[in-house]
Amino acid sequence: MDYLGQKKEIVSKYDSDAARGLNNDLAQKRLEENGPNKIESKAKKSLAKKIAEQILDPMVILLIVASVVSAFTGDKVEAIIIIAIVVINAIMSILQEGKAEDSVEALQKMSSPEASVIRDGKKQKLKAENLVVGDIVVIETGDIVPADMRLLESSNLQIDESSLTGESVAAEKDSEVVYESEVGIGDRENFAFSSTIVTYGHGKGIITQTGSDTEMGKIASSLEKVEDKDTPLQKQLNKLSKLLAILVIIVCIIVFIVGYFRTGDTLLENLMIAVSLAVAAIPEGLTAVVTIVLSIGMNRMAERKAIVKSLVSVETLGATTAICSDKTGTLTQNEMTITKIWTNENEYEVEGSGYTPKGDIKLDDKKIEDDEQIKLLMTISTLCNDADLTREGEQYKIIGDPTEGAMLTFSEKWSIIQEEMEEKFPRLKEIPFDSTRKMMTTFHNVDEKYRAMTKGAPDIIIENSSKILLNGEIVDFTEDLKNKAIEENKSLAKQALRVMAYSFRDFESIKDKELTSENIEREMVFVGLTGMIDPPRPEAKQAVAECRSSGIDVIMITGDYLETAFAIARDLGIADSKDQAIEGKELNNMSDDEIREIAREKRVFARVSPQNKVQLVNALQENGEIVAMTGDGVNDAPAIKNADIGISMGITGTDVAKDTANMILVDDNFATIVNAVEEGRIIFSNIRKFVSFLLSCNIAEVLIVFLSILFGLPSPLTPIQLLWLNLVTDAFPALALGVEPGEKDIMERQPRDPEEQIISGALKNSLIVQSLAITLSVLLAYVIGLKYIFPGNIEGAHTMVFATLITSELLRSFSVRSTKYTLKELGFATNKQLIKATIFSFGLLLIVMYIEPLRKLFELEFITWQWLIILALAFIPLIIGEVHKINARKNK
Repeated sequence: MDYLGQKKEIVSKYDSDAARGLNNDLAQKRLEENGPNKIESKAKKSLAKKIAEQILDPMVILLIVASVVSAFTGDKVEAIIIIAIVVINAIMSILQEGKAEDSVEALQKMSSPEASVIRDGKKQKLKAENLVVGDIVVIETGDIVPADMRLLESSNLQIDESSLTGESVAAEKDSEVVYESEVGIGDRENFAFSSTIVTYGHGKGIITQTGSDTEMGKIASSLEKVEDKDTPLQKQLNKLSKLLAILVIIVCIIVFIVGYFRTGDTLLENLMIAVSLAVAAIPEGLTAVVTIVLSIGMNRMAERKAIVKSLVSVETLGATTAICSDKTGTLTQNEMTITKIWTNENEYEVEGSGYTPKGDIKLDDKKIEDDEQIKLLMTISTLCNDADLTREGEQYKIIGDPTEGAMLTFSEKWSIIQEEMEEKFPRLKEIPFDSTRKMMTTFHNVDEKYRAMTKGAPDIIIENSSKILLNGEIVDFTEDLKNKAIEENKSLAKQALRVMAYSFRDFESIKDKELTSENIEREMVFVGLTGMIDPPRPEAKQAVAECRSSGIDVIMITGDYLETAFAIARDLGIADSKDQAIEGKELNNMSDDEIREIAREKRVFARVSPQNKVQLVNALQENGEIVAMTGDGVNDAPAIKNADIGISMGITGTDVAKDTANMILVDDNFATIVNAVEEGRIIFSNIRKFVSFLLSCNIAEVLIVFLSILFGLPSPLTPIQLLWLNLVTDAFPALALGVEPGEKDIMERQPRDPEEQIISGALKNSLIVQSLAITLSVLLAYVIGLKYIFPGNIEGAHTMVFATLITSELLRSFSVRSTKYTLKELGFATNKQLIKATIFSFGLLLIVMYIEPLRKLFELEFITWQWLIILALAFIPLIIGEVHKINARKNK
């Protein structure tokens, strides 16, 4: 705890010298002992680990077992095809994750910052990674603090610590402060933290921690201890795989036993039939189709400015029930903006937000075109200012303190330009800001007089003013007028605005006057007040509303002050009452059960530590929520890691946050999360549809074979016919279902229960009805073919079964597009990919049936008029499915 104790003690502790710094030999020795001053990025998964993850998936294991059994029983073609599917699926998954990793790397800042260091008595520039404990570092406005440092000197020093603490207002620093006991990270005035940014003033400090020992480094290191969790989709697919494995074993045993006693076939022949049925029972294309659909969703989300780092994370968003969002830079713009002006007579609204100088000043909705007092206030805010507002293309950027940046933006809305004003009224002298007097004064030649322009804390400016500008005239600042100004300051502060006051004083000459605060910053003329805030992102309010209408709770978790956090939350619609807001320190002495209860009630958590954020994410998860955590700072990273899906900002996000997150918002747009949630819901909905489609087809195939054997009939399909059905014909419609457009009410539905099975509710009922309908139609085709059309010709009967089954399954794919809306309501042509897939799959059927070598290979007969019967039977499942939807809706 190097912020405790005197400066001399700290310098002595690290064998350094405040004036001369370390000598190069000692610095080099420490660099070799402790390593470079950088936080190591999380190691990438090795190729071997990625391959192992693919192979150890339960569905893949099931497929491999099926292929091995097929190979040993003579079905080598089937075995090769199944293994090919496994390999292709693994390659696709690995390639997609590789693409995501490359995209993330492209977002990382590649350049290593430099620092001004004193070594051997000489000031020099060194790469930050070469700094060591004991180095003396000089920091100025615009510098990135290179490591954790105890301040030895400070002059009006302010540092933006939002990436660490979440506070949007820069922290004031004072090297003379000495602490006797421990204080929180956000309250250490004599300390500067690695990776924070100097926004004002300058200082000097001694490095006390580097690399992973810094506060930033500790947070990054703690992330390694957090274990990755399975997503809801992974859990459901694992359950489905286990269930299918059990069913396959049971079905194989039953068919083998029944077949042996009912058909009189040899042991090997019955074993072959059982294995064929096992192949039929396993949806071989499921894993591949899931991978392809997730991959398509991943690419589609990348086009919408969201990079997803793993395939399964795409779907997890669809199950999200709570989004825990950081405030600064996520829900807000991280650009301080003046929104209110008060000039004693009136309070004005200032339109426009951020550092883009657009917007109007209004009084009671009436635009103000000209007001001399406001112009004077703007002039003071522009000239008594050390920041710079620069334009880069269409973007504006502030160099310096965000508060002063807000003043420059505010002035430019009335075309009061900093460069022009400084040329017209150059700065002659100044009394810099300091944290004791909380004022800053600059001197300018105005109308042949010397004018001192002052800005600062309202209570101090009001106290030190004896006059006030009222209706264009300077009058006495009476107690009544002062009280009025004090009450307005309190009113603006209650609105969570940061209030600044402005005043001036004219002198005939300043040559013989000592320019001190005591001489200058008194008997001033009070001009007015401004209130500023880090405003919400324009699109965030609508995004929050959409989340809430979708059954998703939005919870603000921030390091900022309670008043500010609640004001933003109320504006965005996150919270309605202050009773829904709480400070993080209140959680510190609570039990886990108490925090769980608080997590149910509160929607705003202010002044929270990184550990508090993790506690809240864990509490929500224990309450059964699927939690997404957004953020951009290092302070957000542990919670991002613990969440079901972590989301980092791409522009303002720190490297640690990006490395930790599952998803990165390239445009830092909170609304992109809503798009991602919608995409996730569509993807899961489509996964359910094609799983239902594949399973209904496979269940029907099992029932057709099983019932045929049970009734003493020959097997209705050969192993190669079954394989063709599963690996070729079924796969293309399933893939097309994976890109089905989202149903119109997809975002009006409540988030799904993560424990809910993939096949459940209306979809489960539809699957049963359709499986039985397909079974009935195909068995009718088999009996008709075997008894009447091709009596005694098993190949003819197989042809009837083969054609009817494939055609009915292709038609079934149109019905499975929705369990709620009929095909007429959906529109037949709204999924053009499905139409193409159906035509293609039906074309494959015709090729097999009418090209002589293939027909012989598949043991089929040439048919013509029989198609009338086949089509009539094949349409039965589609019609039953549509009627079932209508009845189900009526009975609700």
